[in-house]
Amino acid sequence: MGNFWQEVGSNKVLWIVVLSGVIAQGLKIIRGVARKEKFSFSWLIDTGGMPSSHSAVVISFAVCMGKELGYASPFFALGILFAMITMFDAQTWRRSIGMQAKILNKMMDDLHEKKRIEENRLKELVGHTPVEVLMGALVGLIATFIFY
Repeated sequence: MGNFWQEVGSNKVLWIVVLSGVIAQGLKIIRGVARKEKFSFSWLIDTGGMPSSHSAVVISFAVCMGKELGYASPFFALGILFAMITMFDAQTWRRSIGMQAKILNKMMDDLHEKKRIEENRLKELVGHTPVEVLMGALVGLIATFIFY
């Protein structure tokens, strides 16, 4: 079992990918503090926002696969396909869900004002804009080239 932890600890790809995600999430926190002039612990795990941590992680993984095994390898191709699917999902389906949540929350506000029903609000920010996805991808790319 000790060998397992030693191998995980020395897995350069894993730690660079994790670092890319931490950098992207850290940038979100810095941006949030600058805009709201306060800190929120929810920013440590919240989805959505600038830049996309998901994009940073999957692009970092794909580039690491290219650096480790060659850019002509099937693992680099798999990493790129995985990144494309993840980033597409982040800016389409998850973003649409957030828009639906916003509409439903507005409906709940309207109903609540008329004292008909009272429900919990839905989380509205679950997806990313294309710019957030692009910026996340750039964070992952840059972090990987710096730390690899």
